[in-house]
Amino acid sequence: MAIDKAGIAARVVQDIPDGAYVNLGIGIPTLVARYVDPEREIIFHSENGILGSGGHVEPGQEDPDYVDAGKAFIKLVPGASLFDSSASFGMMRSGALDIAVLGGFQVSAAGDLANWTTGAEGSVPSVGGAMDLATGAKSVFVTMTLFDKNGDSKLVPECTYPLTARQCVDRLYTDHAVFEFDERGPRIVETAPGVTEAELREWTGIDFG
Repeated sequence: MAIDKAGIAARVVQDIPDGAYVNLGIGIPTLVARYVDPEREIIFHSENGILGSGGHVEPGQEDPDYVDAGKAFIKLVPGASLFDSSASFGMMRSGALDIAVLGGFQVSAAGDLANWTTGAEGSVPSVGGAMDLATGAKSVFVTMTLFDKNGDSKLVPECTYPLTARQCVDRLYTDHAVFEFDERGPRIVETAPGVTEAELREWTGIDFG
């Protein structure tokens, strides 16, 4: 049984250590802050110039000055700071971020990431800061559903979409399983209830180590 997008976000939180500086990308990643225990300290970064995002606000509490990279309204935690894009991208490129949590259109067996398109209607029009995050963060966690709207696996032997970065993905969190990537190739960390390794092999065309 597949888990929902909220379940994917909550599962990511389990692998983020206390004290980590974490960028949250567009889509499922923006849900991650919602599932952090208030007793824990994780500092969330948004590429539009925020350090100390507290996640989405409830309806009626929106402040037009506080939005995340996906233009959703957010709240700030005590001690949060706001800064311009040059400072934000400096953090992203310098290795100051411990983890980047990104969405994905495709991830390859080698850990390549494709999370942008060339501008089809209704799609992400350009790569934005994803290249900087994929190569600048110490670790890259990708969140996505395992299948696209046509029922095709988005975890593939080789990406067919334009690449964001090569061999950058450390962990992939999907609604059917969690995967880890290293020099030996991809392996299955855990599966959703009722999902088998044989099914994952069949769906993806990948021979997991």
